[in-house]
Amino acid sequence: MDLDSIIIRFPWQLVKAKVRRTIEEALKVWSDVTPLTFTEVQEGRADIVIDFTRYWHGDNLPFDGPGGILAHAFFPKTHREGDVHFDYDETWTIGNSLGTDLLQVAAHEFGHVLGLQHTAVSKSLMSPFYIFRYPLSLSEDDKQGIQYLYGKPSADPDPTPTQPAELPQPDLETNEITNVEAAQPDACHTAFDAAATIRGELFFFRSRYVWRLRAGKLQDGYPALASRHWQGIPSSVDATFEDPLGNIWFFRDSQYWIYDGERRVSGPTPIVELGLPASPVQAALVWGAEKNKIYIFSGGNYWRFNPQRRQVDNIYPRAMADWRGVPPEIDAAFQDEFGFAYFLRGRDYWKFDPVQVKVLEGYPRQISQDFFSCTPSSNSFR
Repeated sequence: MDLDSIIIRFPWQLVKAKVRRTIEEALKVWSDVTPLTFTEVQEGRADIVIDFTRYWHGDNLPFDGPGGILAHAFFPKTHREGDVHFDYDETWTIGNSLGTDLLQVAAHEFGHVLGLQHTAVSKSLMSPFYIFRYPLSLSEDDKQGIQYLYGKPSADPDPTPTQPAELPQPDLETNEITNVEAAQPDACHTAFDAAATIRGELFFFRSRYVWRLRAGKLQDGYPALASRHWQGIPSSVDATFEDPLGNIWFFRDSQYWIYDGERRVSGPTPIVELGLPASPVQAALVWGAEKNKIYIFSGGNYWRFNPQRRQVDNIYPRAMADWRGVPPEIDAAFQDEFGFAYFLRGRDYWKFDPVQVKVLEGYPRQISQDFFSCTPSSNSFR
C-alpha cells in the first residue's frame, strides 16, 4: 500500500531539507515492518498532511505555546483523517535533548495516523508521554500493533500476515479521536493541576510531574515525575493535601488515594464514601493556625472535611462567595507558614488574608513570576 505525504509548513528552527529527511525517517520506522510505502508530494492531495501551526488552527484543539501539548493527529475514519499537527512554538530539534526531538514525536504521531492507539507498555514508541530516547526503535508491542493492522512486509519469510478487514473505529460520540502529547511541562508556561504544602515544602503538580520548593526556592532536579515520590500515584492529580496526622491525600476524578510518606496505604477509593458527590474534586485546602480545618472545593462550592472521621461535616456544600474575592472555580489551593491561603486558577493566583477574610489588594498575580521567577507574561488565564 502506497501512501502520499505532504508538508504544508515547516518549523522555523530547522532547514526544510532536514525536516524532510526526519519525516521520511519517521515514516520509515513503520514501513520497515509493514507492506506500507510512503512518498512525499509537493502539491495536491495527500493521505498524510503535516503542518506546523500555532494556537487555534481550525480543529478545536488549540496549541498552547512552548511546553505542554507538542502535537496531535487524527485517526483513520475520522473527519480529518491523515492530519498531523505540530506546535510551531516548540523548540524542535533533531537527535538531541536540547529541545523536543522531531523524529520521535513525528514517528509517534504517524502511528496514530495509521490507526494505533496509546499503549501502557513502557519504553514503547506509542506510550503516551514524550521522553527523549535514542536511537529510535519500535518495541515488540509497537511492531505487533502495526502488523495487526497492515500485516508484515512482503519480503518477510512468514507469508501469512494478519489482514484486517477494517481499521479501528473511533469510540467518541463526535466521531473524532485525537492524540495530545505531553512534554515535561515548563513552569513558566503552564497552569497547575494541584498544589499543597507537604512536610513543610511546597509542591506544584501538573500532569505526571511535580515541582518542589523549599523556603521559596525551586529544588534541583525538578520538575520530576510525581511517581518518584509516590509510587502508584495516578498519572495526574486534581487535588492533594497533607492532613494533621501526616497522611497525604490525592484526588483524581471520583477517587482518592492516601499515602503515609511515600507508601500507599489505601486507594483508589470512591470519594462518595467521604460524603462528597461523585464529581471531581478541584482543590483542597488545609486551613487554620492548627492546620486542623480542611476544605474541599468542587464546582463553585466547598465542604468542610474531617480527616479523622473521613467524612465531610455537612453533606450540603456552601458557596464560594464565602471566600471574598476568590474566583468561583479554582484549580488548587494551599496555606503558607504565615496563615495566608493561596487560590490558583489557570496561571494566576489570589492571596487570601485570614484576618480580613478576603483577598488582598493587587491580586490576581502570576504564579510563574512569583513562585518560579519567570519573566512576566501577558497571556495569563482569566
